Amino acid sequence: MAGWGWAPMNAQSFLHSIDRFSYWSGKAFAWLIVALTLVVSVEVFKRYILNAPTAWIFDFNNMLYGTLFMMCGAYTLAQSAHVRADFVYTYLRPRTQAALDLALYLLFFVPGILALIYAGYGYAADSWRIGEHSTVTAEGPPIYHFKTVIPIAGALVMIQGLAEIVRCIVCLRTGAWPARLDDVEEIDVIDTQLAHSEYVDEESRRAARESAHAIDDAARHHSVRDEEEHSKP
Repeated sequence: MAGWGWAPMNAQSFLHSIDRFSYWSGKAFAWLIVALTLVVSVEVFKRYILNAPTAWIFDFNNMLYGTLFMMCGAYTLAQSAHVRADFVYTYLRPRTQAALDLALYLLFFVPGILALIYAGYGYAADSWRIGEHSTVTAEGPPIYHFKTVIPIAGALVMIQGLAEIVRCIVCLRTGAWPARLDDVEEIDVIDTQLAHSEYVDEESRRAARESAHAIDDAARHHSVRDEEEHSKP
């Protein structure tokens, strides 16, 4: 390593590359919600209007939702959007947050996700070998392709987890969390609504944006103390 000045720049490039990949995979598989909505709507029409239910639709819905849930895990981690009890964590200094996160990643996250990948690969391999079909419903569809999603999703989460570990290390060195990529989220909706409002003056519009961004920053690894320190002259 050439020095401390070189490391953060290269680390930021690495982090953003991993984030982009996680964002792309999450958004690509997020379209499954459209397919799931369509399938459920058609099945409701067939079942209650035509009185012609599909026997295997329950399994198919589970596979669609399960794939959506698992394959968006890396995206959620990249957004730091997984649920956490942060009523104490938020008030810690960035370096303390990073030390706590790093310990938890190494003690629980890495072993847990490695176990998921290993076990998922075994389940998928066995399922492909026997040509497994679902036994939950009549005419159960094949599920070996669905079980393949388990190790793939685990690998994606592991890749993003390695990026989060690097984030912790950078924060421990610099005292500040590396910036995350911007993404379309509730703040964009707020900005759009305020921009087209005829009943909100510019000062109120600016205050609402700042408040929304402050909440978002606090949720994405920026502590209250860190914000107070940066606001001091």
